Amino acid sequence: MIAIASVNPFGGAAKPGHREQEFADWFQGQLDDLGLETGRRDVADGRPNIWGRLKGRGAGPSLMLAGHMDTVGVEGYDEPFVPVVKDGRVYGRGACDMKAALACYLEVVRLLQESDTQLDGDLLIVGLCDEEDIMIGSTDHGLHGPHADFGIVGEPSELKLCPAHKGQLGLFIRTKGRAVHSSMPEKGVNAVEHMGAVMNALSTYNQDLQANGRTHPLCGTGRFSMNVIRGGDIVSAVADTCEMEVDRRYLPGETAEEIVADYRERLDPLSKFIPDFVYEISEPSLDVKPLDTPTDSQLVLAVREAADRALGRPVEIAAFPGGTDAPNLKIPCVILGPGSLEQAHGLDEFVEVQQMVDATSIYLGAAKRLCRSGGTQ
Repeated sequence: MIAIASVNPFGGAAKPGHREQEFADWFQGQLDDLGLETGRRDVADGRPNIWGRLKGRGAGPSLMLAGHMDTVGVEGYDEPFVPVVKDGRVYGRGACDMKAALACYLEVVRLLQESDTQLDGDLLIVGLCDEEDIMIGSTDHGLHGPHADFGIVGEPSELKLCPAHKGQLGLFIRTKGRAVHSSMPEKGVNAVEHMGAVMNALSTYNQDLQANGRTHPLCGTGRFSMNVIRGGDIVSAVADTCEMEVDRRYLPGETAEEIVADYRERLDPLSKFIPDFVYEISEPSLDVKPLDTPTDSQLVLAVREAADRALGRPVEIAAFPGGTDAPNLKIPCVILGPGSLEQAHGLDEFVEVQQMVDATSIYLGAAKRLCRSGGTQ
């Protein structure tokens, strides 16, 4: 899997090495070889979702094991697509994020077949495109399926059971000015200077969220950061435009409308003491929904039981740090997978082999508990 480059094109041209198609072809072939009923849907040119269904007896709930097939880029990475197994680790781009989990899913199917275990409900293996960018794959799959009753997404959680995570809202704040020659700046309106006022007005927002904002039992408080800024064209002209992309990690129950209202509450007063101050807030550049599966749900209890048994200790229940495909799938989901986000996007990506073994045992145990008539026992 690591040897098949499936780097996300991030808005660029989808071409070999910068798309999911070649990996999807291989992965679907593996599902075909296992005798699963398979299918695919092209979400964009060269960027399919694929799936395989291990049919059950038709008497129990179904479980989806889902993961993304794309990876982040490899600039500066020495031989990213040459997989190495060394000292109990698998190295290479995508090793933990998240081809390890996809490999575990295949092993779950093999183990079920080798032991002649037939589940009551179906087991669905799903490979998704574009998680690393704007998640067109999971968004499409949530609309067009196929669906299941429950879902596990094997993002690298260090085998922690994560039934919740924050959402992510990205958008642009833009200031408008009036360009003039920089030899007479007083005759213009400097959008860059006005963006400085915006930054100052928002400078305490992250602290305020942590001190006074809403809280969630697993996710804690929201977060805010100002991360990308662009303004002006040439040094000899006063800038007439400036834009800043801001990031808001928001809790289950919060909405984009509430967040934009927070921004406006801080920015609207600026026009009272800054002449010609004009700003606008864009539509979202990114809106990853939060996940909030109840900790007493059938899914969480089944995965928790399977994890406790596989690990030989109580599994840690936590919020996943980043956003995932899970909310877009429109079914109850949890996050649990081998590897750590600390390695996921680095230039020496790896996953522990033992964590893959343990994850496989957890997925297998969860499938046996969930895909049975009468539910968990």
